[in-house]
Amino acid sequence: MRKPSTIKIGKQLQAIRKSNGYTQEKIAEKIGVTVRYISDIEQDRAKPSYEVLVKICNIFEISLDQIFSQYLSIMGNKMLEYPLIGYDKLSEEDKKTIDHLIMYFNKK
Repeated sequence: MRKPSTIKIGKQLQAIRKSNGYTQEKIAEKIGVTVRYISDIEQDRAKPSYEVLVKICNIFEISLDQIFSQYLSIMGNKMLEYPLIGYDKLSEEDKKTIDHLIMYFNKK
C-alpha cells in the first residue's frame, strides 16, 4: 500500500455526521467545541485531537477504523458505506425493506 503524504479525514467525518442527521452546530455542542472548529476539521484545515475523535466515535457509535478506513491496509483499503451506519437504529420494517432492496440489486 502506498503511504499517504497527508491523512485527510474531513470528508469522512462530514459524511458520518450527515448520515446521522447532525448539523455542525449540533455536533459542536455535543462535543464542546466551536462550529468553526468542526467546519475546519471537515474542510481539512484543522486536525481533530484524540479526545474529539473519541467523542465523535462515541456519539455515532462507530470505531476509529470507520474514520480512517481508506488509510488502513488491514481493511483491504475499502471505504465503509456511511449511509448504512444508522441501519441498526431503523425499525424492523425499514430494515426488511432495505434487505430486500439489497438482495434485488445484487441479483442484477
